Amino acid sequence: MNLQLPGKVILITGGADGIGRECALSYIEEGASVAIADVQGARAMELAGELGANAMGIACDVSAGPSVEAAVRATVDRFGKIDAVHNNAGIATPSKPLHLTTEAEWDRQLAVNLKGVYWTTRYAYSELARARGCILNTASVVGLIGQADHAAYVAGKGGMIALTKAMALDYASAGIRVNAVCPAGVFTPMLERWCEEQRDPQTMKEYLDGIHPLGYCPKPDVIADVCVFLISDRARFITGCAMPVSGGAELGYRR
Repeated sequence: MNLQLPGKVILITGGADGIGRECALSYIEEGASVAIADVQGARAMELAGELGANAMGIACDVSAGPSVEAAVRATVDRFGKIDAVHNNAGIATPSKPLHLTTEAEWDRQLAVNLKGVYWTTRYAYSELARARGCILNTASVVGLIGQADHAAYVAGKGGMIALTKAMALDYASAGIRVNAVCPAGVFTPMLERWCEEQRDPQTMKEYLDGIHPLGYCPKPDVIADVCVFLISDRARFITGCAMPVSGGAELGYRR
């Protein structure tokens, strides 16, 4: 069996559940060592314990610079290097148009979903340059096409996509690739919480299946498969890409 990530060290934020958890599992299966950084520190450490000696859990709030700096330092202390940073931490709330979004909600959304990329890049850049590694951002299809009643979330994910392209240009000379993966709906704990915020939660499963032309809302493993590829050397000539993994949701609504 040819492993896709042999010997790589990957720092993933928001890795304790949902897409991040599935990615951490897949990275380990493909031969990587993984630092799982999550605001849910106990869950991150529990998952690392399940994954074995090649995983570690770190309590980390990506909106706080010192917390991210400590996570980067802990990863290097444990594994000796960082080959890839996967910026996966994110929040989906609030489900509101802009004029109903409070300043605190706006600031929190951008602090987690966008500024977290700033902090990880600032503190991991020297390690990534040394490794000629890569950065992967978990964005969203809504950052490409928009979404009603989610102004702050769309702004953050759209900003992440634009930032991915700018970073790809800035860091190409250092041999650092920067890409984004753009899911549509994925059944994760965060999406389940989002469903509960909607006006009629009972209809949301049918809605989420329907927005994907391939006919169903997937589980996180479909995202993890693409993330493994984008971090692997098989994607060595791909940078600045915002790759939809969405069952065709960005192509338009089915009728």
